[in-house]
Amino acid sequence: MSDQFWNQVKSNYRLGKLIHGKVEHHAPFGIFVNLGDDMVRGIVQITDFVDTGDMTSEMYPAIGSPIGAVVVEYTEDDRNQVWLSVKPSVLQKALVHLNVPAASER
Repeated sequence: MSDQFWNQVKSNYRLGKLIHGKVEHHAPFGIFVNLGDDMVRGIVQITDFVDTGDMTSEMYPAIGSPIGAVVVEYTEDDRNQVWLSVKPSVLQKALVHLNVPAASER
């Protein structure tokens, strides 16, 4: 895909942005998410569900269920994927923006 295409995707789906979609497919390595955009699809790898412990494909949200996730990466090839995370720690950072002073200001 062209640089212009990916610039637009990255503008629409900025890293760290909380987005919403629907689970459309389960795979052994994760889930695919319909973002309501015919040009790209979301993917949550099995490693991007939980901060600690083991995640299994049996624990995936049901197909068709809504999901909120945070943009963490892109696959800039013919797959046109926006990589997402639903880890609680990542969702927390996207939802709550803390003003933490620099070490020199404390």
